[in-house]
Amino acid sequence: MSKLVITAAITGGVHVPSLSPYFPHTPATVIEQAVGAAAAGAAVVHIHARDPKDSRPSSDVQVFEDIVSAIDQQCDAAICITTGGGLGMSSEERLKPVNILRPELASLNAGSMNFAIHPLADKIKQPKFDWEIPYLKSTEDLVFPNTFKSLKVFSAGMQAVGTKPELEVYDVGMINNIKYLIDTGALKTPVYLQFVMGILGGMPATPANLLFLVDTAQKLIGAENFVWSCCAAGRNQMPLLTLAMTLGGNVRVGLEDNLYIGPGQLAKSSAEQVEKIIRIAKELNFEIASPAEARQILGLKGQAEVGWAARSNAQRKVAGGKGGQL
Repeated sequence: MSKLVITAAITGGVHVPSLSPYFPHTPATVIEQAVGAAAAGAAVVHIHARDPKDSRPSSDVQVFEDIVSAIDQQCDAAICITTGGGLGMSSEERLKPVNILRPELASLNAGSMNFAIHPLADKIKQPKFDWEIPYLKSTEDLVFPNTFKSLKVFSAGMQAVGTKPELEVYDVGMINNIKYLIDTGALKTPVYLQFVMGILGGMPATPANLLFLVDTAQKLIGAENFVWSCCAAGRNQMPLLTLAMTLGGNVRVGLEDNLYIGPGQLAKSSAEQVEKIIRIAKELNFEIASPAEARQILGLKGQAEVGWAARSNAQRKVAGGKGGQL
């Protein structure tokens, strides 16, 4: 069994600032928490951008570049840029940061779904921003579109810039979509699957369902043709990730997926969750992959080949290798 690759998903496009005082919702706090998660042992950091003015999810390429170049100059974790973006963004908006910044990894959502987070609105009594509650409530009537046409466009766009797709699988039918993309040449094996469980509208986060996803992927795609990881929303995060490790999978933690570190206890950072999953992994005798080892396991092109590399190198020289913040 290869070493365990730990990903930290820092902010996402789902949670809003009023849900936790520790939630990173500015470029500076996203950078800080990503670097902290890498220092704690995450080999990969999964990045969404937030608008510096009002903390909305953003697809602004300049904001993305400011964030990822600052992370890159302070640690050697592989950076995965989202193409999920924020709710309601067009496919063109979602893909643009990948086209320009050419990251090592980028998320590719493997099918359309009802992506519902409206129950979170009931948890907010005093919103920090006036957009938060309407944003959450709007998802009661939202379809997150990822058609076969857009899957083909996203796959081709990533292939053109040497970016490895991280295929986000929210339900079992999406594995069939991936098989079709492989069969038609849009995706090349080995592919990288991220089982995203526990989203309202997607696959419930249960042990039986994780076993079903892994078994289906092995039968449809072939065990030798994919590497996989798992993340789970909310309280199911740590129990399901522990199972994923024992099944040969990698794991993703972070405040994008779960705002808590334990029952009723808010996590103060994604690094806290990284530290917790590492403690569990070591008790089970798993070795933790370094960023260099993770790049080899996942088949990534390397830190020097990203679109912001020149800027990061310049910043390292100016900062004397210590880095800075936005």
